[in-house]
Amino acid sequence: MENTKIIVGLGSCGLAAGAGKVYDEFKRIKEADNLVFELKKTSCIGMCYNEPLVEVIDETGSYLYGKVDVKMADEIIDKHLNKFSPIKEFIVSSDQFETKDGTFLNGQVRIALRDCGYIDPESIEEYEARQGYEAIKKILNEKIKDTDVIQIVMDSGLRGRGGAGFSTGMKWKFCNNYKAPNKYIICNADEGDPGAFMDRSLLEGDPHAVLEGMIIGAYAIGATEGIIYCRAEYPLAIKRLNIALDQARKKGYLGENIFGIEGWNFDIRIKEGAGAFVCGEETALMASIEGERGMPRKRPPFPAESGLWKSPSNINNVESFSNIPWIINNGPAAYAQYGTEKSKGTKVFALTGKIKNGGLVEVPMGISIKDIVYKLGGGIIDDKKFKAVQLGGPSGGCIPEYLSDTMIDYDSVVATGAIMGSGGMVVMDETTCMVDIARFFLDFTQKESCGKCTFCRIGTKRMLEILTRITEGEGKVGDIEMLEELASQIRDASLCGLGNSAPNPVLTTIKYFRDEYEAHIRDKKCPALCCKKLLTYTVIPDKCTGCVVCKRACPANAIDGDKKVVHFIHQELCTKCGACYSKCKFEAIQLN
Repeated sequence: MENTKIIVGLGSCGLAAGAGKVYDEFKRIKEADNLVFELKKTSCIGMCYNEPLVEVIDETGSYLYGKVDVKMADEIIDKHLNKFSPIKEFIVSSDQFETKDGTFLNGQVRIALRDCGYIDPESIEEYEARQGYEAIKKILNEKIKDTDVIQIVMDSGLRGRGGAGFSTGMKWKFCNNYKAPNKYIICNADEGDPGAFMDRSLLEGDPHAVLEGMIIGAYAIGATEGIIYCRAEYPLAIKRLNIALDQARKKGYLGENIFGIEGWNFDIRIKEGAGAFVCGEETALMASIEGERGMPRKRPPFPAESGLWKSPSNINNVESFSNIPWIINNGPAAYAQYGTEKSKGTKVFALTGKIKNGGLVEVPMGISIKDIVYKLGGGIIDDKKFKAVQLGGPSGGCIPEYLSDTMIDYDSVVATGAIMGSGGMVVMDETTCMVDIARFFLDFTQKESCGKCTFCRIGTKRMLEILTRITEGEGKVGDIEMLEELASQIRDASLCGLGNSAPNPVLTTIKYFRDEYEAHIRDKKCPALCCKKLLTYTVIPDKCTGCVVCKRACPANAIDGDKKVVHFIHQELCTKCGACYSKCKFEAIQLN
């Protein structure tokens, strides 16, 4: 037992599922029974659907337990540690035998996520034990020039993982070309979509990788200061970042004369944002750092020439910076071996929605959407029919199931009408109404519009009004064409990426699911039986037992019928609340 480690995942997802109590229970047992195993903390490994997660590493191998509660913690101590008998029915992944969830991790290529779930994120020593800070030391020891570092990043094929996918190395080269007393390197950790879960998990699980990536970037472009722009809603990420910053300063990796080099002064600070989605756009983000309202600026000049406080500035997102140390340590060819001709490396996705195995996955570019959904995600909940994925965050597009062989690369995804974005992948099944999905995402982007551009501010509002009418049974002929016209104007006339891409969910759902729009407008029916005001509730006579439960539940007194007599719903009185449907134990209420 003295060589045994118990590692508890204490990321935000694990803590929300009760991992803190599980850790406390292991600690209590260890102290009460004077046991000699090592109790450690880590962060999210990505297998969020199995949280809380506990890994036991002993002399025989590694065993990852899923959905661990306080009672199971006692059982793990009793059976696994004391009796040397792993509890197989609780184990979701192991290097000793196959498990049903093993493919979730084994099917990934983890570069950005290489340390997440394996190290204590609050320990710089554990990061260093896995090649941490070796990349920047390699650059300094081998006297690799700034331009050569940039060339390495360019040769790797790394493209920005936060949105449009511009070449990271080229971006650094542009900034390096401008000389100025002050230069800034900024980490955008503020994406406000499912991809933000990815950013948060990386910051919580491997903060030093982000810091090292930023230090390398600062060396390459000649930056004098680094800023991490992180939304205040990520308290655990901010806490662990601050711990990492303090540790790096004590080691001499940040501050004055860093790494013992006279005159190289570089430090990083955190700027907490208020969670505005538009601040994911780089010029709006810089305005926010300067204390102004987060609104995009006209370009040119581009940030590389005149950015933060009119000084040359470079912005990359969390995932982009996390890749940099690995690329330097392993070489650009090792990174470029993954992916397609124009989209190299790996991509992290936050897999969510109607999917069995929701969580973080890192896959090589070139993998198909279908493989992510079925091989890693485990398929659709309750084995329902796969309908679509919404890719790229709130302003991404919806890709139908019949295009699920589409490869994950920038060009292939854009060709469908979606975008890669920061890595949100929302899976939908046959019960999802695509008109309502378009309304849902447009509601978000409309609220998050900064209001600077008339077309974005007012155009998205008009589109939202039309979509709302359609889902409420008040759609009319010409609405689809009006949505397309408004979308085209908003996309072409808006200043920033939020406005340019806001119509994507509407355009792609019209393109691939036009029949659903027409059914809502023409027939006043929702094919997915999702839009409440378009539903009709009726009693199935052969199934109704006359139990009067539905009658008692109806708030509008729309149901007639005595005990043991088939009931009847008066449609003119029905408010479509669904109380009768949810209360009936005999499946005697039918949705139409």
